[in-house]
Amino acid sequence: MDYRNAGGTRGGTGLFLVGMGMFVVGLYLLFQQVDVHGGYWRWGMGTGNERTFGLTLIPLLAGIGVLFWNGSSMVGWGLAGGGLLILVAGIIANMQIHWRQTTLFNALLMLVLIAGGLGMIARSLRPSRGDGDRDDADDGRGRRRERD
Repeated sequence: MDYRNAGGTRGGTGLFLVGMGMFVVGLYLLFQQVDVHGGYWRWGMGTGNERTFGLTLIPLLAGIGVLFWNGSSMVGWGLAGGGLLILVAGIIANMQIHWRQTTLFNALLMLVLIAGGLGMIARSLRPSRGDGDRDDADDGRGRRRERD
């Protein structure tokens, strides 16, 4: 039985798992260096303390009210879905994301782990050139190679 790993290569699964481990550790370290804060809910460039979060709830609440009246109403589903979309977009748009102070070594370590892990994952999915001892090897264009 000819057992093939990731990418049709021998050892491809090991390379994939090592790359995935590097990628996950790099992302974990990167995410540990990021602070996320919520901002004020503002639409527009006005000054002062204008908060308009309540206005974004109107379509959502109207849609929910219509759905309680008629659960199959397309208008109700549209209002509720659109209101929820506006609500989520407003939350995401008002987030403030800051990178914590770190050393250059730590920053490079995180980025190298992420990039190296992605490279190893991509490499593990590609067929290996040194795998010529298989009988069904092809020439790279989908045709079988003749064995000498």
